[in-house]
Amino acid sequence: MALRDMIAEHLRAARTENLPERIRDAVIRQQDQSEILIGWVQLSVVLVFAALYLVSPAPVNAEVMFDPVPSVLGVYFAFTILRLFLAHRYRLPAPVLALSVILDMTLLMVTIWSFHIKYMQPPSFYLKAPTLLYIFIFIALRALRFQANYVLLAGLTAIVGWLALVAYASLEGGLVTRDYIDYMTSNTILLGAEFDKVISIALVTLILAFAITRARVMLIGAVVKETEARELSRFFDADVARQIADAETEIEAGQGVIRDGAVVMVDIRGFTILAGNLSARDLMQVLGEYQACIVPTIQDAGGNIDKFMGDGIMATFGATKPSETAAADALRAVDAISEEAGRWARDRAAQGQDPIAIGASVAAGPLLFGAVGDESRLEYTVIGDAVNVAAKLEKQNKVEGSAAITNLATYELAKEQGYRPAPGHEILRDRRLEGVEEPQDLVVLARASLRTDQAEALPPA
Repeated sequence: MALRDMIAEHLRAARTENLPERIRDAVIRQQDQSEILIGWVQLSVVLVFAALYLVSPAPVNAEVMFDPVPSVLGVYFAFTILRLFLAHRYRLPAPVLALSVILDMTLLMVTIWSFHIKYMQPPSFYLKAPTLLYIFIFIALRALRFQANYVLLAGLTAIVGWLALVAYASLEGGLVTRDYIDYMTSNTILLGAEFDKVISIALVTLILAFAITRARVMLIGAVVKETEARELSRFFDADVARQIADAETEIEAGQGVIRDGAVVMVDIRGFTILAGNLSARDLMQVLGEYQACIVPTIQDAGGNIDKFMGDGIMATFGATKPSETAAADALRAVDAISEEAGRWARDRAAQGQDPIAIGASVAAGPLLFGAVGDESRLEYTVIGDAVNVAAKLEKQNKVEGSAAITNLATYELAKEQGYRPAPGHEILRDRRLEGVEEPQDLVVLARASLRTDQAEALPPA
């Protein structure tokens, strides 16, 4: 690929006009933060400048009529403070940023120009001042914003400024020489040396601008990836989204790990009748309230939302990452869900709306956590007996008139893991679960505030 084509490709990739608005906003926020950093660096530079001026030896000739350096530093300090304040409070517009770049270089050039006055020397004296090196600091400073145009503006301003200083020194009677030794040991002007400085400034500017353009492409890519990961976490559980984003190899269907965990099932009692009597808008509002009540409760207990199934919520503990307290955490989550369900019912009643009953269940056991589907559509999920048992237990709530239930094996495991049972838990012996041949010992974690038959017959909310 030709250099011209490569540069053109990088320039196209560095543009943000075609990006989604939220991506552009994220890039601009990064630039705003960089502008604040630039302000603090500028403040550090002016303070270093001032310190060097204070410790530098005074001119031997005491008849110096005018020393502009303190005035220049004072103006630059005031401008830097103002600019830093504005950068913290507002988004600086492009004209202000461009003016800042030009003013940086102008004040630096004025400072360099003033040396021949301060030390009572011919203008060619200032051409040998090492302060010229600060030009590269100011050019590099603009790289922090990841916008090559400000780097180019800084470099161009520096070149114009230095050429102006060279021209001033030459027109004010400076002696031009071609002898390098004479140039280094006197106040003569060697035009070749000055053009070398200009070429160095130009090359550093161009190289840095190209590097910044490439870095900007990487910045945009990083912002896009970060935004995608953040958006992904809204549709997937945060741990699952992190595994997808951080996967070292391509994820394929059939990949998975077996872990000891627990499954929590939650759903709305009488949802079928409720759905048939509500408009789509009202139904979605009820689901939104319900999920806003239950999902944070599960996540606060350390659970991961596996999927939403209409009014059903399936959550896992210890599946996406190993846990030694999965069963205990799951039962604590169900206890909290029961409290939140009661609060939601009371809130609806206070608003003149009919209460809605919620059922929950827990089952622990080995879980296979992995990706299912094909190359065009993958989904992370959990598979195992605990999933099936939790689903059957949730239906058993209707039979037992309970709001939350688990089997005795999960209950005992949770106690071994540190779960402290709440008062009122009931052990039910030899209960029949639909689809399970052997009788099961169950534990009622919470009784329904409404009887199941009442919940199934609730009028529209």
